[in-house]
Amino acid sequence: MAKLRVALCQINSVVGDIGANTKRILAALAAAEEAGCHAAVFPELAITGYPPEDLVLKQRFVHDSRQAMERIATQSGTCTAVVGFVDDADGCWNAAGIAADGQLVGIYHKRELPNYGVFDERRYFRPGTDEPGIHQMAGVAVGVSICEDAWVSGGPMGQLSAAGAEVIFNLNASPYHVGKLDQRLDVLRQRVSETGCAIVYANLVGGQDELVFDGASLVLDTDGRVVAQAPAFQEHLLIAEVEVADRPELAAPPVISPEINRVDPGLGELDEQYDALVLATRDYVHKNGFTDVGIGMSGGIDSSLVAVIATDALGADHVHGVLMPSRYSSDHSIADAETLCQNLGIDYRVIPVEPGHQAFLDMLAPSFDGMEPDLAEENVQSRIRGTLLMALSNKFGWLILTTGNKSESAVGYSTLYGDTAGAFAVIKDLWKLQVYAFASHRNHRAGRDLIPENVLVKPPSAELRPDQRDDQSLPPYDVLDPLLEAYVEEDLTPADLCSLGYDPELVSRITGLVDRAEYKRRQNPPGVRITAKAFGRDRRLPITNRYRGGD
Repeated sequence: MAKLRVALCQINSVVGDIGANTKRILAALAAAEEAGCHAAVFPELAITGYPPEDLVLKQRFVHDSRQAMERIATQSGTCTAVVGFVDDADGCWNAAGIAADGQLVGIYHKRELPNYGVFDERRYFRPGTDEPGIHQMAGVAVGVSICEDAWVSGGPMGQLSAAGAEVIFNLNASPYHVGKLDQRLDVLRQRVSETGCAIVYANLVGGQDELVFDGASLVLDTDGRVVAQAPAFQEHLLIAEVEVADRPELAAPPVISPEINRVDPGLGELDEQYDALVLATRDYVHKNGFTDVGIGMSGGIDSSLVAVIATDALGADHVHGVLMPSRYSSDHSIADAETLCQNLGIDYRVIPVEPGHQAFLDMLAPSFDGMEPDLAEENVQSRIRGTLLMALSNKFGWLILTTGNKSESAVGYSTLYGDTAGAFAVIKDLWKLQVYAFASHRNHRAGRDLIPENVLVKPPSAELRPDQRDDQSLPPYDVLDPLLEAYVEEDLTPADLCSLGYDPELVSRITGLVDRAEYKRRQNPPGVRITAKAFGRDRRLPITNRYRGGD
């Protein structure tokens, strides 16, 4: 059985950095050529980064993308390069360029344009109408397709097979969410079964705003077996040999690569999600030109987990904790925050907010005269903390990470311009119960109480009034989170929830909080998406909205 040697070039492109992305592509192509590969396959829109969004409305941007593809073509050799780019030929296309021996020998335009979830490609691109893209590579008939083309039964991949393809390359920018790797593998196996072709699946890796791409590029043989797979959440050049029918014109390539057909063992579910959070945080910070981050440290579970993720992402020297105790902060909260900072080896400072708090109360006293203290006075403390963090950000150039979770964001249990003040929300897509699970898991990975045990067992509290606890304002999280997940991620209505056995009064109260908090969520910073429906790109409800779905 003859073999087609292919390099799956799992690179981390930066959106808009066409020059640097092109250099990265050329370096990987040179490595593939040196390894004796017949072809090198790159991710979808590798030249521009994904998703480029409204950048493609700029004619110059699209022109620059095409020019970069032509430059890559001039530097191609015997190893055929298949590279994702934006094509400007009589329109705007999500395209794959095929280059060999110094020439751009073909271009394929993506046919199936996704327009659901986080995708809105129909806003930007025309669907391809070309004949199936079959290209000869070392005598093998190779079909070229792009991402969504593989998700349609009887679609472009079936046409490639009917046109004589023996192997199908699929270029991808497939973002991660929980369960995505298994879902993706099921779809690809369906295409193998339908086409009878081996599939080479090259996926993007890296963080881009809310999205994180896992990579995990792979090769399936004609029996649907994974014969090669790259590690998730890191750049990698995977060399694979794809078996095809014997033929004299396909000579066996020299064995130059030290490792061929590696199958990465993969990660456990929590490790996979945790690594997604780390990569997304690192890339958001670095790709936006920052080196260091600041975090408001309360001694609570949320800020503790964010600090650990940030340290894993950036290194202890680049993480700065800020402890801002008030008159209501408990001694153990301050001690827990200090212990965590010392365990992580990060810089931290203590800035009591009491002087500012009292000054604000004095300034507001005439306006609040005769009124009982309530949420207004509580939230002053949080907003003072936000102001202090932003002042430190301005002075030292830190990017501020916020510490709110999905449960709090859902019901609006957060202070606008206070604990929502910052640039990136690391755990924005984690329910509160998940925060505890990740914290425990990270301690298990460390083999010690990296996050102090007391943080894991004490009742959660905002500590904005004496003896405050979350469960005084909200149901216990083991009750709240499943209800929120059904309402937010599964799109059930209040009537649906009641039919499932939830208490109607609780449903009315909690769904009302979710709906009323939409204006707050629109003002929150972006954060890592790890579920199939995160707040932001996935869930786009109107702020002004009176639909209650039967409650």
